[in-house]
Amino acid sequence: MRATDANQSASDIFALSQAVIAATTIDAKLALSDAAARAISAAAEFATDSSDPPRAITQPGRPVRPHLVEPRQLPQRGLGSDEGRAALVHAVAHIEFNAIDLAWDAVYRFRGMPLDYYRDWAGVAADETQHFCMLQARLAELGHAYGDFDAHNGLWEMAVKTANSCRERMALVPRVLEARGLDVTPAMIARLRQVGDNATADILDVILCEEVAHVAAGSRWFAWCCARDGVDAEATFAQLIAVHAGTLKPPFNESARRAAGFSAAELARLIARTAA
Repeated sequence: MRATDANQSASDIFALSQAVIAATTIDAKLALSDAAARAISAAAEFATDSSDPPRAITQPGRPVRPHLVEPRQLPQRGLGSDEGRAALVHAVAHIEFNAIDLAWDAVYRFRGMPLDYYRDWAGVAADETQHFCMLQARLAELGHAYGDFDAHNGLWEMAVKTANSCRERMALVPRVLEARGLDVTPAMIARLRQVGDNATADILDVILCEEVAHVAAGSRWFAWCCARDGVDAEATFAQLIAVHAGTLKPPFNESARRAAGFSAAELARLIARTAA
């Protein structure tokens, strides 16, 4: 599907989202994501179910680079050099590139949800697309491009694990993986400012602010799924973390997590688990 096709109509949001996920070049994925998000935002109504059920996607469409390795194989670089800062920007850009696919997979995979669910995740995808574009431009300023450094596949692996449950997806992708960004980004921003890289720090400030709303969308729809399924949200979240995520490590950005829909009891449980 061409970007111009996606821009015409939101009559089939599942075809639009599938096309973004399948795109194998950076330019195509960005153009299709932007066009699909605009189409869904402009539509007063659209179908929320389809006779064509969602297909398993073991890997989304990706460019040839970056080369994907195990997380432990990624070298640790300091921020005192341009190369080290470029590696950090690349790592965050990789997260945002994957986040585009994750947001569109939330649209594509889970059928029969309220209209606002699809609007929320199309809006998240639009933000993630802009985040990647900002980081891509910053990489160019540092003399690099997306794909110049190795990266890992952990984000999409969680998407595969949660492909059969919207409730699990909302808990484990926005409220665990993306919420981790709320915890660690403030320290990254502080270190970047210490070494004089205000340009990168300013971009991460924007991303941090907008990621709070993304995690909040996960909290909102996780609670909705729990209410639909007749289960307690806080107890279910704790069970899912125990099974799929283990013990989450500090630091925890408590103010950002509260703004993103974490209850006082959930935060207390997370902190208690790390102290046990």
